[in-house]
Amino acid sequence: MLMNGKWTEDWHPVQAKDDQGRFVRQTSSVRNWITPDGRPGPTGRGGFRAEAGRYRLYVALICPWASRTLVARKLKGLEEIIAVTVVNPVLTSQGWAFGGFPGAGADPAHGARHLHELYTRADPGYSGRATVPVLWDEQTDTMVSNESADIVRMLNSAFAELAPGGPDLYPSALRADIDELNAEIYEKLNNGVYKAGFASTQLAYDEAVAGVFAMLDRLEIRLTSDFLFGERFTETDIRLFVTLIRFDAAYHGLFKTNRKRIADYPRLSAYLERVLRLPGVASTVNLGHIKAGYYSIKTLNPSGIVPAGPDHVSALLDSVG
Repeated sequence: MLMNGKWTEDWHPVQAKDDQGRFVRQTSSVRNWITPDGRPGPTGRGGFRAEAGRYRLYVALICPWASRTLVARKLKGLEEIIAVTVVNPVLTSQGWAFGGFPGAGADPAHGARHLHELYTRADPGYSGRATVPVLWDEQTDTMVSNESADIVRMLNSAFAELAPGGPDLYPSALRADIDELNAEIYEKLNNGVYKAGFASTQLAYDEAVAGVFAMLDRLEIRLTSDFLFGERFTETDIRLFVTLIRFDAAYHGLFKTNRKRIADYPRLSAYLERVLRLPGVASTVNLGHIKAGYYSIKTLNPSGIVPAGPDHVSALLDSVG
């Protein structure tokens, strides 16, 4: 945790809680936008023009929010336009660190040891958690955004002249419906699994688990076509996918959302495989990072033992790889 630019306490998974023991997530605070001409976006200040080689994504492959941006980057064909640095999945006392794990890189621009050093580089007086993803402007040496939802929309539209093609993840005709379903999936499922895992009272846990499985049951009924909005793949599918692919490997056991597995839902299982087979999507998933990261959370797994399975998730990833 940073307080006025200084690291003040060891990292802890529970960011805040209410008086009923419910987990409360920190709100992203850096929300500038890349736009085609550098004008200001919906929030923040301007000056961030879409250019090849200017921006870098800092991500953790354990994190579903960061992985949203990786999926969007792949589907929009931005691999040669926006660089990526992957942090160590094992959470340290100072949060996300660079290097020291297979597939994790060093910070190429600043030689930082921990992600929070980039936060204070962008804002020497920053207070809050140092979260992923981070979208960094290497030209002005500052942070553009740490809000995954905004970053996905930037990647969807800002670079269209540099990398035309790929699905429109936020088509105008569906925006109201996308926004509505995004909010429901976020509250009950994307964040719902965390509310279950980090609940500090039985009431908060019971409430969260009920929401998780009510949402999964509803989505199982909804998925009568390829994707959530018929044949069109949208940002809502990205949001659902990143939670589903982690569910049986981490949330089912570690977060105690164990009424059912995704493998027990026929339509959701078929949907998960369908999304994984989209070009480039499977390459954004690293089961080793996911398990190492989640099972490094000492408050939930003091021994640090990483489970061997689940074999069905490994087999699925092997089949699409």
